[in-house]
Amino acid sequence: MCAWGDVKGHTTGLSLNNDRLYKLTYSTEVFLDRDKGKLQDSVGYRISSNVDVVLLWRNPDGDDDQLIQITMKDVNVENVNQQRGEKNIFKGKSPPSIIRKGNLKALQRPVLLHLIHGKVKEFYSYQNEPVAIENIKRGLASLFQTQLSSGTTSEVDISGDCKVTYQAHQDKVTKTKALDSCKIERSGFTTPNQVLGVTSKATSVTTYKIEDSFVVAVLAEETHAFGLNSLQTIAGKIVSKQKLELRTTEEGPRLMPGKQVAAVIKAVDSKYVALPIVGQVFQSECKGCLSNSECGTSLSHVLQLSEHWQVTRNHLQPNSLSKAEAVRSFLAFIQHLRTAKKEEILQILKAENKEVLPQLVDAVTSAQTPDSLDAILDFLDFKSDSSVILQERFLYACGFASHPNEELLRVLISKFKGSFGSDDIRETVMIIIGALVRKLCQNEDCKLKAVVEAKKLILRGLEKAEKKEDTMMYLLALKNALLAEGIPLLLKYAEAGEGPISHLATTALQRFDVAFITDEVKKTLNRIYHQNRKVHEKTVRTTAAAIILNNNPSYMEVKNILLSIGELPNEMNKYMLSIVQDILRFEMPASKMVRRVLKEMVAHNYDRFSKSGSSSAYTGYMARSPHSAATYSLDILYSGSGILRRSNLNIFQCLGKAHLHSSQVVIEAQGLEALIAATPDEGEENLDSYAGMSAILFDVQLRPVTFFNGYGDLMSKMLSASSDPISVELQLQSGLKANMEVQGGLAIDISGAMEFSLWYRESKTRVRNRVALVITGDITVDSSFVKAGLEVSAETEAAMEFISTVQFSQYPFLVCMQMDKDGAPFR
Repeated sequence: MCAWGDVKGHTTGLSLNNDRLYKLTYSTEVFLDRDKGKLQDSVGYRISSNVDVVLLWRNPDGDDDQLIQITMKDVNVENVNQQRGEKNIFKGKSPPSIIRKGNLKALQRPVLLHLIHGKVKEFYSYQNEPVAIENIKRGLASLFQTQLSSGTTSEVDISGDCKVTYQAHQDKVTKTKALDSCKIERSGFTTPNQVLGVTSKATSVTTYKIEDSFVVAVLAEETHAFGLNSLQTIAGKIVSKQKLELRTTEEGPRLMPGKQVAAVIKAVDSKYVALPIVGQVFQSECKGCLSNSECGTSLSHVLQLSEHWQVTRNHLQPNSLSKAEAVRSFLAFIQHLRTAKKEEILQILKAENKEVLPQLVDAVTSAQTPDSLDAILDFLDFKSDSSVILQERFLYACGFASHPNEELLRVLISKFKGSFGSDDIRETVMIIIGALVRKLCQNEDCKLKAVVEAKKLILRGLEKAEKKEDTMMYLLALKNALLAEGIPLLLKYAEAGEGPISHLATTALQRFDVAFITDEVKKTLNRIYHQNRKVHEKTVRTTAAAIILNNNPSYMEVKNILLSIGELPNEMNKYMLSIVQDILRFEMPASKMVRRVLKEMVAHNYDRFSKSGSSSAYTGYMARSPHSAATYSLDILYSGSGILRRSNLNIFQCLGKAHLHSSQVVIEAQGLEALIAATPDEGEENLDSYAGMSAILFDVQLRPVTFFNGYGDLMSKMLSASSDPISVELQLQSGLKANMEVQGGLAIDISGAMEFSLWYRESKTRVRNRVALVITGDITVDSSFVKAGLEVSAETEAAMEFISTVQFSQYPFLVCMQMDKDGAPFR
């Protein structure tokens, strides 16, 4: 850059000559497209200007201490994709009308840069300028920071405090910035669960061109590529480029005298203040403009919340809930709720009828703003038993929140200590407290006061519970919270508890990761399975065996389980045999150890592997790709008399080593043998008659439902959505703000049934899942006065039904198992 930055004379950084005015051209442009899109399909804009640079002051004690002034002039904005023709929003508009006069005036005010050894010591500008405008000037100023020798160092510029590597050549210097190392404040959040998360890759390379020992141009390119882990078609890319070139030099102002830079700055203009060169967060003036055409006049401010709701409610009628259109409307309405005031929200809650009100409660709770939380708490009366359905919907929506805060947990703890009109709601509050504890701990917020209090509430409650109902409630909360410190209590209840309590404690242990299922834990589970201390019912024993086999079983553990087959009650023999065969067929982690043990004839022989019965276990793929899979498993355990003991349907979403327990529906029955004059199995002689259902949805255990005499719905059509979109905000090197949001919603209808006919001596269980899934994503680059964006979306509707029918009029009884799976079109 004719006379700034002599590589031979200055080995540290750029250096300007005295008494010269440098005339440069500058442009920054941004492109957005789908990750593998074509350039002609991209959208974006370019900001260009002339730039005047002068050296104001040089430290008389050292050439490498300089104060320079940078001024943008003749600013222009244009579309980067000229092929858009008539769709070009800049056509026929002047820069002042696009940028707005106040912004343009601020953009053309000079900034001062204090450089020592080529690195930014301080950035000076005027206070109270628009943050977005200031960021554009920071992006330009950051290009002046360099070093002209090879090496790796840390630098602070608009991207934050970053690790950078320089490679110096004869005709250029290349700076590579490790963007993942940059320490900078970012708004938004990412989910700790990789299955639901977003993966991003970023690169930043700046090249300083050198001619005749002088830097004559700076070219910078930064790219960010995003993809939704579970669905790679939801993807996008941002490319940001900067170009600074020297045109000419002229005679400039004389250097200002002085030994202290502060005095010089004050002499230039006393209104200059030192500001961080790191990019600052600013709030977009308009949210969701791309999809709703709401910028400029801002339609969302013209329309009242009630008017948005009238459009939305038509799609949320009960008979439409498992449709993709319902989920799309639901997600869009949440965005409107996020900007609404408490009074507006309360108004539509109070005016709605009972058919659509549950869906409205889902939406209000999912908005997760202080106003929406205050409104719903004012609306619901937990001391009344007249709105139990709405109270439960509120609580479940809290449990499904993607990133709950401490205040929500504090509210639920406070509610739990109050009085309730329904015992079921009291139980649900505690269960959801457990779910929130786990989510906050996953976000490394385990030490928050409310989390610590909630942990004590669960653990002390379980220790001191006197009523069976309270013990079950705290066990369900612990099953959600998955507190490592609660494992000794779970082991106690698993081994010493009676019937359902023992089974619930064992299923809670089943949810812990392999690291927590230690040898000490497995000792207790082995005692339970082999009944070393007391007799246990089949459901408890089989769950204990499943935990052992799924958590790095030892040779002797596998051998002892295999040797037990043949010594168990008939149907349990067949069930355990099915579990082992499923492990081998599906190549589960324990399969290698099982094969080792099966080399011994004492474990692997015809007598053991020819046991008959109707109980079964099967795992299969619902969907499979090179990077992800969705699996289902169905296991059914019968009593010796042919009556169902437990039907367990699980659906998992897997991504590498990460997994998400999408859903579980368990139907259980016990103590029904007396109805058909049959003999109960060992350990089950005194069980109370019971039939019921339990469910897990998106890793959250819900309150079990009890039903006897036929048919019952677990949950009638419940909407679940993230409270906020997953949002990643980026400070681009150019000074522009980039943001990616991904938001997903599900409409779920899970129903379960158990039909029991004494007349025909037949039982039938039915589990039906209907799901509508919508995922939307948008990527925007915002300069405050213009925004470019890209939207991607996907949706599907699916249904699956599992039916098992048993005729127990004779032995061996006849079993028919069916899985009906509708086509699932993916758009």
